[in-house]
Amino acid sequence: MRILNRKYRGIDRTTDVLSFPQLDCASIKGYIKMQYQTSKTGKQAYKISRIPLGDIVIDIQKARAQALDYGSSLHDELKRLLIHGLLHLAGYDHEKSRYAAQKMRAKEHALLKDLNTF
Repeated sequence: MRILNRKYRGIDRTTDVLSFPQLDCASIKGYIKMQYQTSKTGKQAYKISRIPLGDIVIDIQKARAQALDYGSSLHDELKRLLIHGLLHLAGYDHEKSRYAAQKMRAKEHALLKDLNTF
C-alpha cells in the first residue's frame, strides 16, 4: 500500500484505502447525460447501464488495526473504507479543504447509516 501511495500520490507512507478513478466526474456526468432518453409517452427517464467508476484498494491489515482502535468490527471498518473509497471515485476530496472534509464525512455517515438499515 505504501508503494502504491508513493507511486500514484507522491506520499511515502501507507494508507488504509486508495481509489483509482477510471473516469473523472465530468466524464461520468457526460455518460449519464448521454444515456438520458425520452420515452414515447414524453416522460423523461434515465436508462443507466453500468458506469465504470474505478478501483478501490483497501489495506486489510490497516483496516483490522483501525477496527480495534475504533472499537468496531473488521466488517464495519471495511464498509466504512469502501464507502470512503466510493466517495473519492464520485469526486469527494477531504484533503481539498475543511469544508470538503466535513461534507465528505457527513456523506460517509449518511451512507453508513443507510447501509446499516439493511
